[in-house]
Amino acid sequence: MNVRRSAAVLAAAAVIGAAAPAAADTSPSPSRALPSALYGDSDPQYDGVWRQSLALLAQHTVGVEPSKAAVDWLTGQQCADGSFAPYRADTAKACDAKTMVDTNQTAAAVQALAALGGHDDVTEKAVGWLKSAQNEDGGWGYVAGGASDTNSTSVVIGALAAAGEKPAEVKKDGKSPYDALLKLALPCEGDGAGAFAFQPDKKGGLAANADATAAGVVGSLGAGLVVEPGKGGSGEAACEKADGPEQAAANGAAYLTGALAEDGHLTSALAGAEDQPDYGNTADAVVALAAQGAGEQAGKSLSWLEKNAADWAARSGPAAYAQLIFAAHATGADPRDFGGTDLVKQLGATGPAAEKATEAKAAEKKDESESESDSGFGVWWFVGICLVAGIGIGFLISGRTKRQRP
Repeated sequence: MNVRRSAAVLAAAAVIGAAAPAAADTSPSPSRALPSALYGDSDPQYDGVWRQSLALLAQHTVGVEPSKAAVDWLTGQQCADGSFAPYRADTAKACDAKTMVDTNQTAAAVQALAALGGHDDVTEKAVGWLKSAQNEDGGWGYVAGGASDTNSTSVVIGALAAAGEKPAEVKKDGKSPYDALLKLALPCEGDGAGAFAFQPDKKGGLAANADATAAGVVGSLGAGLVVEPGKGGSGEAACEKADGPEQAAANGAAYLTGALAEDGHLTSALAGAEDQPDYGNTADAVVALAAQGAGEQAGKSLSWLEKNAADWAARSGPAAYAQLIFAAHATGADPRDFGGTDLVKQLGATGPAAEKATEAKAAEKKDESESESDSGFGVWWFVGICLVAGIGIGFLISGRTKRQRP
């Protein structure tokens, strides 16, 4: 959901060559302008569908109806077998064995289109393809046939749930996605206790990965990229032996709470950048903690993002704005006043104009909410006071950030 997609491509590089046909160069021609319906202005070769899906889903989440052209662009990236390619410059040309497709983009598209509604034919075909790409351990890799990883398995779980499927019943050789996640969860003893690994290393060992842990918590709870405020698990808990996905989620949340406790943010896992904040992974961690009900740390880290993430989002583009919107939404914060930044407006500026009627209604609702706040009454006034007091109000892709290399 995007910085995470770039890392996923790098992490999957070792398996793409062995598991999929050589990918065609689908980068846009230097002389060809990007489609006006596409969000963002960077090369979409690897993350076009991912960032488009997150942008559409974020707009829908805050009550803004996305541009029909933007939705049509997304559906147009689907191949006949149901999978999604990150970017098909010429959609009149059918996908072939050289077309690069992956589970993450496909799962993100399903979540966005299922939320928007009216695209059952598209989502059903996409879910069918995802099921066909399920591994024998019950999980998914970044590409069909690649080794299962926590992030890919989790975003597919979100897609299955969004499409009305029961993830626990989607099995391959008797194994469900939750079985795959449990195999990627670290025990409560030793380094990284309770965390999730991205993938096992070459010797089968598991190393804690904060980004994979955020994804694993959400996936273990059967949730997707968007989490409603006040929903989730049982809150903060000590690490215990994971005998099921719920306990694995609680363990992962405990690990994230510890990782965030000192500075309020996660740091980059990239070599040479370990001392730099990782804004995207921190936003994902906020959503994960909210999903589990660990409201206190989620609120603290959201406050850090409000103070520090605006410049990062402006540099990174639509998927970054979407991640921050998801974090704000999961914690009950206002994405239209995120540390003084209107994330909804900023996201909208990266793509085609939203449908004006719905956009106006969303603005009207915002004015009504502010009026209630000014009067000293109403539920939003109460929620705002609770947030300031650090009480928390019960809490939960997108796409995917710095992952452990397999």
